Formats: sequence, C-alpha cells, structure tokens
Amino acid sequence: MTKELFSPQTFDAPNDAPKSGPLKLLFWARGLRDFGDGFVAILLPAYLTSLGVSPFKVGVLAAVALLGSALLTFLVGLIGARHDHRYLLVAAAGLMTATGIALSMFDRYAILLVIAFAGSVNPSGGSASSFVPIEHAVLTRETSDKARTRMFARYGLIGAMSGAAGALAAAIPDFLTRAGLSELTAIKAMFMVYALLGVLGAVLYARIPRRPPAMRRTSRAALGPSRNIVYKLAALFSLDAFAGGFVVQSLLAFWLFSRFDMSLAAASLFFFWSGILSALSFPVAAALSKRFGLVNTMVFTHLPSSICLILAAFVPSLTAALALLLARAALSQMDVPTRSSYVMAVVTEAERPAAASFTSVPRSLAASVSPALAGMLFSLSYHASPLIICGALKIAYDLLLLKQFRRLKPPEEQ
Repeated sequence: MTKELFSPQTFDAPNDAPKSGPLKLLFWARGLRDFGDGFVAILLPAYLTSLGVSPFKVGVLAAVALLGSALLTFLVGLIGARHDHRYLLVAAAGLMTATGIALSMFDRYAILLVIAFAGSVNPSGGSASSFVPIEHAVLTRETSDKARTRMFARYGLIGAMSGAAGALAAAIPDFLTRAGLSELTAIKAMFMVYALLGVLGAVLYARIPRRPPAMRRTSRAALGPSRNIVYKLAALFSLDAFAGGFVVQSLLAFWLFSRFDMSLAAASLFFFWSGILSALSFPVAAALSKRFGLVNTMVFTHLPSSICLILAAFVPSLTAALALLLARAALSQMDVPTRSSYVMAVVTEAERPAAASFTSVPRSLAASVSPALAGMLFSLSYHASPLIICGALKIAYDLLLLKQFRRLKPPEEQ
C-alpha cells in the first residue's frame, strides 16, 4: 500500500510526473504529523480529566488551542511568500517537538493553556495547522498542473489514514497501565512520542529542496493580483465550514443516540467505516475532476451528500439513516483535495502560502461557532434541525460556488 501511495508511476506521461523525491518526503512528514495529532486529540482531554480538570475547562483549553492554531496559520501564510518553505516547515516541526515535551513536563492548568495556545496542539485531530499553507505551496510547486489534484488527493488520503491509525494508538496507555505504569505516566509517555514524531518530521522537511530565489516574492504584501479571488473563496468556504459545524462527529453521534438509542459499540463501528469511506473518496475525486473539472466535482458531489443528510433527518429507521449517512460520507469529502488544488491553481506561486492560510483560517473560526448553536437546538428538542440546517446551507454554498467560479478555470482545464 505504501508503494502504491507514494509511487509516481501512475501519472499520464513522463513530462507530467511530479518530482517524486520531495513529495515522498512531504507525504511521510504529513503521515507522521497526522498520526501524532490523531492520538493527542484523544489523549489530551483524558489527561486533563485525570488531573481533575472540569469539563468546562477542557472545552476552554480546546477553544484556546483552536484559536492559537488559527492565528499561527494566519501568520505563516503572511510570511510564507518571503521565506524559504523548508525552513518554515522545519520550524513548525520544532514547535511540535517542543509542544510534546512541554505537555509531558507540566500539569498546571494555566501553563497547559499557554502550551495549547502557543504550541501545535490540534484538538480536532484534523489537518488544520500551521503546516498546511506551506505544505500546500510545496506540493503545488513540485507537481505539474495535470498531476496536482491527484497529488492533493494522495496527500489527503495519507493524512486521513494516518489520523485513523493515531486514534487507534490512543489506546496504548491502557496497555501500559496494565504493565504497571500510572495513567498519567502512560499518557505523558505518548506526549514524548508526539515530540519524537516532530523530530522525525523536521528531518524529513530539512531534505526538501530549497525554493529557487527567483520564485521568492519581494513585495511585503502576502496577496497580490489574486486578492479578490482569495477573499471570495474564503467567504464561501467559511459558509461551508459553518454549515458543517452543525453536524460535527460528536453532535452526529448524540443525534444517533437520542433518535435511535444506538449503542456505543455500533456508533464506533459506524464512524470507523464513515472515516474509511471519506478517505477513499479522495482519489475518486481526483479522477472525477480530471474528467469534469475541479469546480464541477466539488459542487456535484457535494449536492447529493447534502440531500442525503437532510433525508436522514426524516427516515424512521436506524438502518435507513445509517445508509444515508454512509452515502454522505462517501461523497461529502470529495471537495477536500479538489478545493485545495483549485485554490493553489488560481493564484500566483508567490501567493500560495497566503491563499492557503486565508482560505483555511476563516473556515476554522466559522466552524467553531455553529456547534454551540446546534447544541442549543438539541436542548430545545429540535433534534432534526441541525441536520436540515447543515444540508440547506451546504446546498446554498454549492450553488454560490458554481455561480461565482464556474468560469474561472485552472491551467489544466483551459
């Protein structure tokens, strides 16, 4: 499987093949990073609970971590055009190492808040981090236009699979406690593993070739001729993320528990397969985009997924609801690699770090608002409302995206 994921031999022609050496390094580093994020996202709240921290303070720390990550991602996007990408990635990996070491050393809540804000903690376990703008720019730089979307699909697939493996690794402290270690010691040992993953990532990033000096931007402005395009995309992507926040995984699980009295074991199995279907949809999206275009692939895979979500709110049986939700999982993430590829394609090379940052940070901020609104609707016994609102807003996003950008095509589609 590893050879298949990293092999450059699946491309159309030798002239279109990406520079496989730098991409292998980037993919391995992404896999290590997401593996670490996968278990830290689960172990951090367990660690805080073991320290006696209240659930409210756990939520505050998660919010602080998301805010810090968003601000750091924004900063990296601003300076990415004026600094060598390799050094920025090595610095981000160094921050990951420092974060793991600090988490293993300190247990005072106030200090942990500072670590969460300034470090690389990613409570969502996803791909939103300071690495993303620079990784997107490097991937695009090292790939031809024809291969770019396929490489973004592979990049996303590796991250999703690694994150799933990291989530499974979160069970390791249970085995260590059976061997005689205390729970806190076992969790701190995993934080040191997280730090080690940062060191390995830095070694990989350091081997990525320097960006040629001629490609570096001397202007102080992070965005130039593509500013209006980026702002429009950021606004639309924020609408999509705001909609998605109504059915984040924890809230969707709550809906299944309350609506159908679903067991925890059954829910775990459902979300596992949901994640697998989402990951496997990435390469399918790349193949579809080659035939139908990036914007069409984003829109016409997203629309039926939103319809499936709305229908799931009304079906009377658990089997029908799960079938619709699994169909949604197989379709709803196809816009992830296509979206990233499109953003990188419609801006200039020097603007890519800023474009990736400016389109991802508002998404993170928008997605942090709607879960609270969904929780309020659940508390008012409007249990189907979050699913319907999410589906309706996403349909509106798709139609607006198609209207605004169907004529702005990437180079390979012109």
